[in-house]
Order: sequence, then structure tokens, then C-alpha cells
Amino acid sequence: MLNEKFIILGALLSFYGGLSYLIDTIKGKTKPNRITWFLWALAPAIAFVAELEKGVGMTSLMTFMVGFNPLLIFLASFINKKSYWKLNKMDYVYGAISLFAIIIWKLTNNGNLAIFFAILSDAFASIPTVIKSYREPETENSKIFFFGLINASITLLTIKVWSFAHFAFPIYIFIICALIYSLVKFKLGTVLKNRKKANLSV
Repeated sequence: MLNEKFIILGALLSFYGGLSYLIDTIKGKTKPNRITWFLWALAPAIAFVAELEKGVGMTSLMTFMVGFNPLLIFLASFINKKSYWKLNKMDYVYGAISLFAIIIWKLTNNGNLAIFFAILSDAFASIPTVIKSYREPETENSKIFFFGLINASITLLTIKVWSFAHFAFPIYIFIICALIYSLVKFKLGTVLKNRKKANLSV
């Protein structure tokens, strides 16, 4: 088990990864969907405040950074002409889940429910980026997801109290960052497509 102070290192690494994506967004190298990045900022913000109320402590720093980086990228996307608003029916569902999380939290005063719905909202909001990372990995930057994965790993290794409020968001971030990083870095979608083409041509 790592000392809690390592969480600060994880947060700094996460910020570094986010900075790389932020620069690429400003330069126009990435094509962020503003809806996705806005929801990626909103859902962790809900979870972060709920974690504070549940007394999670320093572990919540990871959750804060998970929302802070997307907020910066969302704001930077307005400089990037390739960025876009892509609203479909599911985007309204993702937004409704986030809103529902806040309402349930305030009505029940149950931080765990807020964290659960925040994770649900974040996961649904991730679907377009997962699909894009599979189909067009060159339009994404793997660094932010790699360092997000490292941040989540460090945080999980520092947890002393394994309650839902402490481990739920870090585990979720570990899984989603590992998935998107793998799709972007190793271009798994392209590899699978090429294998299918090769099999069909045989």
C-alpha cells in the first residue's frame, strides 16, 4: 500500500497528460466532441463533491483531476475549428442522468447514490469517444488516458478504507482509461479491420 502523498504525484501526472491533449486541441490535432468533454467535466465534479461529503479525503483528488482536465479541454475546444457539438438522443440521456444524480443526491442526502449516477453518466458519455477511438484512433491523443490510468492506479494503491465512496470512481476511471488508451495507442480497431479483410481475401 502506497502513502497517500503519492496521490499528489498521480494528480500531477494526470494534469501532464491532460496538458498534452489540451495543446493538441488548441493546435487542431484532435477533434473533441464538446458534449462528451462537458459531461466528462460535470460527472466527476458531482462525484468529487459527494466524496468530500462522505469524508473520502485525499483520494478525492483523483476525481477532481478527472473532471478538471476535461473542463480545460472543453474550454479550449472553442479555439479549435475541428471541435464540434454533436447532440443526439443519447446525449440528452447522459445529461439527464447527471441531473438525476444531483436531484437524487439532494433528496436523499446519499453521497453513494450521487457517485453511482455520476459514474453511470460518465460511462455513457464515454461511448462516443470509445467508438471514435476504435474507428479513428488518429483523431485522439492517448497520453491523457494513459496518465489517467496511472493516476487511478496510484489512487487505488493508496486506499485504506475500501468503501464504495473510496474505490468506485478510481476503479471506473482505471477501466475506461485502460480501454480508450488501448484503442488509441495500439489502434485495435484498425488491426481488427485489417484481419477481417485478410480473412475475407483468403
